[in-house]
Amino acid sequence: MTTMPVSTMTLPTGRARALRAAALLALPLALGAGLAALPAPAGAQGVRAEGAYGGYDDDRLYRDEAGALYRRRGGQYVPWGGAVEGGRPVGPDPDALRPRAAVPDPRLPEQRSVPAERPEMKAALNRPVDDGPIDYAKAYAAITDDPFPVAAFNWKKANPNFLRQEVAYSGRYEPGTIVVDPKAHHLYLVQANGRARRYGVGVGKQGFSWSGVSTVNSKQAWPDWYPPKEMIARRPDLAGQVEKLQSGVGVPGGTRNPLGARAMYLWQDNKDTLYRIHGTLEPESIGRSVSSGCIRMINQDAIDLFGRVNVGTKVVVLN
Repeated sequence: MTTMPVSTMTLPTGRARALRAAALLALPLALGAGLAALPAPAGAQGVRAEGAYGGYDDDRLYRDEAGALYRRRGGQYVPWGGAVEGGRPVGPDPDALRPRAAVPDPRLPEQRSVPAERPEMKAALNRPVDDGPIDYAKAYAAITDDPFPVAAFNWKKANPNFLRQEVAYSGRYEPGTIVVDPKAHHLYLVQANGRARRYGVGVGKQGFSWSGVSTVNSKQAWPDWYPPKEMIARRPDLAGQVEKLQSGVGVPGGTRNPLGARAMYLWQDNKDTLYRIHGTLEPESIGRSVSSGCIRMINQDAIDLFGRVNVGTKVVVLN
């Protein structure tokens, strides 16, 4: 892909020079490697798709300090190789179908949440499940087409007892039920014909373990995390990680969020238990009792389970 600076775009030479000069003057030097929006001449109108910006967040162009042009999509910046008119992108990008790297905006940190209505979040929520034989190289590979990247999990160095497996199941719970065995550090998704899909999990440490029956009340991809005040009091280090979000003080969803790529929220008697089944930033903790009561999974396993259960699923945590 070729990324063209303004001076080589198909613009009249005088306009190109004026636009380049105005853009450079508008660059806030304090941003360092940040991106700045190109100013548009008065009355300039960008061309956008009906009801949207053609898959982008807005109809503006952004320039880095090297002069490269970008458009914003999903809170990140992707190179723009299309035409420019009046400081705005015009028409389709001829390179739009080519693979390209997204550039995070330093003012929009990587961990920032992606709104649920965005197409990329909807795609994550509807990611198809793989019902073929479990191939660990594929099951634990890096995921690059989610709203945030998921790093590959080194399954070769993991305890095989805690890797995803299809196993025989002779328990008393009906297909579709999630059964968590904290002592064995296993989570089972009961299936038909005496089978279950088993995952390794991390569970509550001493003093934070629990048991009982609950229900998946909601499911979220890349959720925000709102630690209870009591946890923040126990963990002063959290004070530097939380910020004010739409529902309170917490950590926005993304690659630095302790809930990982997916979370299933557990309720009992129409009340939030504050426990979740979720992904983790610490896959090495799977098979251990280290959490504050939540059930943590390898991110790839959390994504796999997420796609197989519905809101209303029964969850049994054994004593």
